Parts: sequence; structure tokens; C-alpha cells
Amino acid sequence: MKHKKRNNRVLAHPIYNKDKGRYALLLLLPLMVSMVGASSATANAGNGGVPKVVVNILIDQLRSDYLSAFMPLYGEGGFKKMMAEGSIYTQGEYPHAHVDQANAAATLASGTVPSRHGVVADRWLDRKTLRPAFCVTDRQYSGLGGGQNGMSPMHLLVSTIGDELKVATGGKSLVYAIAPDPQAAIFSAGHAADAAIWIDNATGLWSSSSYYSAFPTWATAYNQYYSLPERLNNIVWEPCSDLVGNFNYFLSGEMQRPFKHGFKGDSRYVDFKTSALVNEEVTNIAIACVEKSSLGTDGITDYLSLAYYAGNFKHLSLNEVSIETQDNYVRLDRSLEKLIKSIEQKVGAGNALYVLTSTGYVDEENAELSKYRIPTGVFDVKRASSLLNMYLVAIYGQGEYVEATYGTQIYLNQKLIEERQINLSELLLRAQDLLLQMSGVKDVYTSARLIGGAWTPEISKIRGGFAPHLSGDILIEVSPGWTYYNADTNQRQMVRDSYVPFPIIFYGKGVSAATYNMPTTVDYIAPTLSRAMRIRAPNACSLRPLF
Repeated sequence: MKHKKRNNRVLAHPIYNKDKGRYALLLLLPLMVSMVGASSATANAGNGGVPKVVVNILIDQLRSDYLSAFMPLYGEGGFKKMMAEGSIYTQGEYPHAHVDQANAAATLASGTVPSRHGVVADRWLDRKTLRPAFCVTDRQYSGLGGGQNGMSPMHLLVSTIGDELKVATGGKSLVYAIAPDPQAAIFSAGHAADAAIWIDNATGLWSSSSYYSAFPTWATAYNQYYSLPERLNNIVWEPCSDLVGNFNYFLSGEMQRPFKHGFKGDSRYVDFKTSALVNEEVTNIAIACVEKSSLGTDGITDYLSLAYYAGNFKHLSLNEVSIETQDNYVRLDRSLEKLIKSIEQKVGAGNALYVLTSTGYVDEENAELSKYRIPTGVFDVKRASSLLNMYLVAIYGQGEYVEATYGTQIYLNQKLIEERQINLSELLLRAQDLLLQMSGVKDVYTSARLIGGAWTPEISKIRGGFAPHLSGDILIEVSPGWTYYNADTNQRQMVRDSYVPFPIIFYGKGVSAATYNMPTTVDYIAPTLSRAMRIRAPNACSLRPLF
């Protein structure tokens, strides 16, 4: 796996090639030569080429521009160390549209898109009940630890890195996933993990589901001796150093004042999960896992997946919490340094392989664009669906052709359409033509267009996030700058199509320093880690390793 050191030169490693909607990986000749030499070196090294532990780190809403901006505030053993000694892919992307925590974790773990792995979003509309469904809810299981509800990866239709590691080692490898929220933990863990744990929103305790064999003893001990509910009333979040309060990267009218936040009331655990302190909590229990389990103690590779948070406190606008965001990145850096030191003490320096990336989206802010004369407006999804139903009634006769809406998706009454023997393709085309005439609509994607339509770069990403059994029959893309509002679900969201810059960083065993400045999608991570562990890539992943 180890390739020749390139002294941080900038190399165009994955060439951007729009081939059937994917980024094809074309290796340059010099890189191929260096890899041939590396393969021989690895072969001669025997088992020494395999990491004892692979650590997969997903940071919700991490941004490259913020990561670089706060570099003067970091220590030497966290972000700086990983970026100086690791392979950095500076232009990370997701191969599908509408990224959130759930589908990001599933794409990262499986190496494929939602249309294949099945997890289209955190929540979707259940066609049977016409009610929103949470992606990991599974009532046949019960909660473990402090958990109140049973959950499982039942909607994840393919294998993950952890699953393939379990298969390859006959179940001997340890596979753990730790995250603030259940969807990130469960989809990162996969189907065969020893445990996936998260913080329960109601109890504040580390929790799991009876889907997994048992609640880990190290997690039980952590809940008992370091109980978050017992500590939270006395916890105050304030800047970790004076440097944070005196450093202001963000453009604003005046310096933000230092902050102090406590966590009270019914939403205290939910609020805590959007603070910098939740990352320290994840790190502390991850270290308990490393120290108290047999992770990395034998010749069989183990796998640890972690999720952190880098978004805004309470999902407020950046203007309101800019110093908190700076503090979050600084604390993240300290957490990474602490984690790396703990793992190295357990398995030895250079025996762990890390990969770090982002969920690739940010919470959009509902700014008042009209006061700056920027084109804007509100697209009312419920009103649009009502007009569509009236239009279809005029053509096909009385009936409720629109069954429900969720977000900007419209679900049709397929039973009624079938009973009346209406040509669905024709109906969808008529609906598309009507909706395209409405103010605030950028484009309309019907199920027919997504399943069998022509390819374009944009439709490829929409298609990658579409699953016929879960997604709506009609997907409305609202124009940038506009806000969509859905009265049925009380969802309100401003739309922005801007690219969110984020990195993919490999560091540790078998990795040399290099920087690649071409677009690279996160689904390349799964085959790359699989190759490092000498196992098969997940069963829906058809991509080559990055190195």
C-alpha cells in the first residue's frame, strides 16, 4: 500500500472525467510507476502492510475553508499532523444530490449511491402510512443502554466496509461505530458490527439497539461513571482559550463577544449535540473503547468508525455563533490529537490507518435576500400540489391524484391511477409541464425521467439519490435563493446550490504525504480502505481504490 513519498507536491491524481455520470479514476503514468514499486515493497513486508486498526472519521458539515482559516489556532498533533503527513484530496464531493447525515454515512461505508444502497435521507415519507419515517427506526428491536427505541440498518440494502471485514475474518475482527446520532452510527457500522452507539435524545445516555448482540461493557461503564445527564447541569461551554475569542475569520460588522452556554430544558441533549463539547464526548468514549476492548491487540485488523459535528450551534445563523464555530474547530483539533495519541499508545505508532472527511453540506441560513434586491421568494409546496391535483382532475376526472407531499417531493395516488388505467408516463409529463411554469421552480424530475431519461451531470446526481420505493414520484428543484415551504410537514428551507469545499484525508499506515487538487468523490474511500485491509470492497461498490 505504501507509495513513494512525494514531498507534498500537488498531483492531479483522479482526473475529472464525466463517464456515464461517474468520476472515472485515470492514474497518471508516474503514479502507476510509483505504485508498482510500492506493491513489491508491500509484498515483501508480509503482514506488516496491514493496519491493526482502521479509523474512519466522518465530520458533519466540516468545511475546507474553515479548516484552513483556523490553522493558527491548532496544535501540532491533530489537523496539522494529518495534513502534513497524509494524502489530501482537496476537492471532495458526493456522487449524489441532497446529502444529509444518513445518506452520507451510508455512501461512505458502502462505496455507492443511495439509489443502490437504499438510504435516501434521514427521513422520508412512508407510502403505507403517509407519515414521515425515520431511516433507522425498527420496532422489532428494543433500546439498549440508555436507548428508548429499537433501531437497525434494515433500510441499508448492501454491505459496508465493516461487513466485508467481518466476512473476511470469519467474524473475528472488531467493528464499532460511535456517533452523536443513531443514523450516523448505524449506517457507519453496517449489518454485522459488534456495536453501534449514540447519545439518546431523551435520556442523554450512550445507547444502542438489541439488533446488536449486546451493549459493550466499556459503554456501560462510561454511562455509569461518566454519566452525561449527571454532568450536564454543571457544564458550561465557553471558548477553550483567549486566542479563539480574539481571532475572527468571519466577515462581520464587529467582533463577537465571548460566549457562555449552558444546557437546560427538554432540548438540552439535542442542543448539546450541536455544541463543540459533543465532539469531546465522542472522543472520550472512543478512547474508552480503544483502551478497554481488545481493539488492535492481535494480527487481525479491527475497524472503528467515528462521527463528529462541525456545524453551527443550535443550527443558528453563522452571524449569531461565529465564535462558537471557531471554538468548535479548535476543540475538534484537540480531540483528534487526543484520539491519535491514545490509539498509537495501544497499537504502536504507524500501525493505524485513518481517513477523515465531511458530510459535504451545511445548514442553509434563511437570510432576508429581498432587502438586498437579490431575487427570492417562497415556493409553497402544498399550494403547488393542490394546483396540480386540480389540473389532473380537469384532465382525468374527479379524484385525489396527489396523495401526499414531503419536502419538495410529490407522491401520487398510484392505486387510483392504476384503477383508472391512466397512462402514468403521460400523467407525469403533464405534471412536469405544469410545475415548470410556476415561479421559483428551477427544474422538475419525474420518476420516469430519472429511471429512463437522458444523462446530464446534474441529473446523474439527482438520479443517484433517488430510490423508487422511497422517493416521491415527482421531485421539484427550487431555484437558488428561494425558500420552499411545506405546510404538511412544516418544513422551510432556503435553497443554495453553492459547492461546499471539503477534504478527504488519508493518514497513517501505508500513506505518504501528497496533495491532489482534482474532484474526488467519497465513494472511493470504501474500496481504498478495503484494499488497505486486503478484503473485498462492499458488494455494491464498483470503483477502484485511490491508491
